[in-house]
Amino acid sequence: MAGLLEHPGYDEERLKRAAEQLPCREVQAGMLLSLMGESSQFSFLHLLFLQLPHATLSCVECVSVALLFEQVLRSFFGCDVASLLPRSPSLTDFVRIYRQQSPARQTRYIVMEKAELLRDADANLLPALLRLQELVEDNVTVILLSEIVWDTFRPNTGCLEPLLLHFPDYSKVELQQILSQDRHPSYSAELYSFYVSILLGVFYSVCRDLRELRHLAALNFSKFCEPLAEGKVKETDTHKLWKNIEPHLKKAMQTVYLREVSSLQWEQMQQMEEETGALKGLSAHTHVELPFYSKFLLIAAYLASYNPARTDKRFFLKHHGKIKKTNFLKKNEKTTNHLLGPKPFPLDRLLAIFYSVVDGRVAPTASIFSQISSLVTLQLLAQVSHDDQLDSPKYKCAVSLEFICNISRTVNFDIMKYLYDFL
Repeated sequence: MAGLLEHPGYDEERLKRAAEQLPCREVQAGMLLSLMGESSQFSFLHLLFLQLPHATLSCVECVSVALLFEQVLRSFFGCDVASLLPRSPSLTDFVRIYRQQSPARQTRYIVMEKAELLRDADANLLPALLRLQELVEDNVTVILLSEIVWDTFRPNTGCLEPLLLHFPDYSKVELQQILSQDRHPSYSAELYSFYVSILLGVFYSVCRDLRELRHLAALNFSKFCEPLAEGKVKETDTHKLWKNIEPHLKKAMQTVYLREVSSLQWEQMQQMEEETGALKGLSAHTHVELPFYSKFLLIAAYLASYNPARTDKRFFLKHHGKIKKTNFLKKNEKTTNHLLGPKPFPLDRLLAIFYSVVDGRVAPTASIFSQISSLVTLQLLAQVSHDDQLDSPKYKCAVSLEFICNISRTVNFDIMKYLYDFL
């Protein structure tokens, strides 16, 4: 692998160590090396930290430009220089203090994770970062890391176009190769490789994120090794090992995927099930960790399932005024909707309620639709329309009232005020 990373400006041993940290990324690493040039040259892009000066920033943690500027100056010049920033620094203050420092002998790198969040910052920040080399008159390169395409957060005012480098998803063979490197020292490499192949056989169709798969592999390996530790089977009894772990992995896929529960919670749930001898369904767990917008999607789905469609205007249209419940009643409407069970609803109604309850804090993106699919995978939503009805899919909410109340409390949403049955 190291032989594929060759550049006259870098020590061969350092290139080898960098290659070992980036398995199955030889092509992208080679392109990065060709773009970066030697460490003393002005370059535009570099991601292999070959012991070069760099500042790694998370745009999630840098909630203000002041924090961003402070972290950059602290990483490159120390706390004393960072303290020179005023309380509410502007871009001009940052550039002025930077230019007062000694110029770089080799390229400095600023790596910004979750760079798409920069579109919510000051309008001049992203264009300035892309021209930072000119502004500070120094050998500095800004690297933007994002999981969405550049076109979705390019400034409307125009900016210097960055060089783009796409990192494709790992293939199943590559994931097998990478995960097998994390083998447990107490067991053979062949056994752990077999375990990884079982793990990928269950999870690969729904999860291809390396970090999540590593989490799942570490979390479930002890269960895989239980028959070995108890002396019931040998390492060569692969069929018995597979029969023991596969049901456990399939159950884990429903409760651990997307970190619905933490590792500790999952272990506690497993111990409780073994003690009671009962397998608790997903809706029985009252403490669930879902992504922020997934919680609001689930709340919207519950409201769509248990509220009549004609009441949406009363609950979600602002300045609609108060309407008594008796005005809604029909002669044959004598039973509450919660006794009748969840009703199916179309996708457009779900999204309309979602954007109302989330109070306009999110724009329609592919991420929202992917989270709906994830809720279906987790069996929190049920798709009731046929697969060929692509234009109007329908869903039903599959959680209980107690469950949705607990979810609502985590986002400070009083769902009882929006349920027709409890007016």
